[in-house]
Amino acid sequence: MEQVQIGIIGGSGLYQMPELENVREIAVDTPFGKPSDAFIVGELDGVKVAFLPRHGRGHKLTPSELPFRANIYAMKLLGAEYVLSVSAVGSLQEQYAPTDFLIPDQFFDRTRARTNESTFFGDGIVGHVTFAHPVCSELGDILEASCKSVGVKTHRGGTYICMEGPAFSTKAESKVYRQWGMDVIGMTNLQEAKLAREAEIAYATLALVTDYDCWHEAHDAVTIDMVIEYLNKNVRNAQLVLKDAVKRVAAKQTPNQYRDAIKNAIFTARENWPAETAKKLDAIVGKYAS
Repeated sequence: MEQVQIGIIGGSGLYQMPELENVREIAVDTPFGKPSDAFIVGELDGVKVAFLPRHGRGHKLTPSELPFRANIYAMKLLGAEYVLSVSAVGSLQEQYAPTDFLIPDQFFDRTRARTNESTFFGDGIVGHVTFAHPVCSELGDILEASCKSVGVKTHRGGTYICMEGPAFSTKAESKVYRQWGMDVIGMTNLQEAKLAREAEIAYATLALVTDYDCWHEAHDAVTIDMVIEYLNKNVRNAQLVLKDAVKRVAAKQTPNQYRDAIKNAIFTARENWPAETAKKLDAIVGKYAS
């Protein structure tokens, strides 16, 4: 199978990367089923990357329907050591305005129906991965530098609260999230971050603010046309940021700091691993089998 070092997951509106050259599609099968779509493999300024539209081209999958395990496992099979994830979000704080970018360093889980899509472990092999710091700070530094290079107003740090969806929050929920100190709200990135850590892939999120969530007094004045306008502007800026960031990742001198993330996280003794489960998780736990 063709190998890449860097993966990109595109969220709402980001279904393609027009700057990609030498493009080809690769269908990847995993023990967890098929990913959201075929991977688009190509080169950004000579750097090979694998791009995956999170919701499928044409936006066919709701957040709760996303095959998170298949998506991340496929990235692992393709050899990705780094994943840059792009996500459209609502702002829960005044300082994060539409078209701003935020690079969160924390997540808060408010999902309810994704237990089976939140971990690779189970079926006889138990792992408890360290997750206090859920994103890669080095990738965060790179994204921040790339945002500055492109000229996008960017905020570093903050908490992304991940809700179930597909409906947006009630005003009461939105106000509570603000009281909790949450910064932006989305529907997808927490599971990706957890699974990437278990797969020993460095992961970071580029959150694109499209609107103030419904808490804002001006919320009712926001039209769908305005949100789409903001989304389109965000997507173009994100494409430019990713192009710059990919070059910086490829030039990075230090190795992926999470390449041994589950070395001490597997609680099940090797002799007790069920053969079928070990085979299913081979791309992740195989190097710890001996």
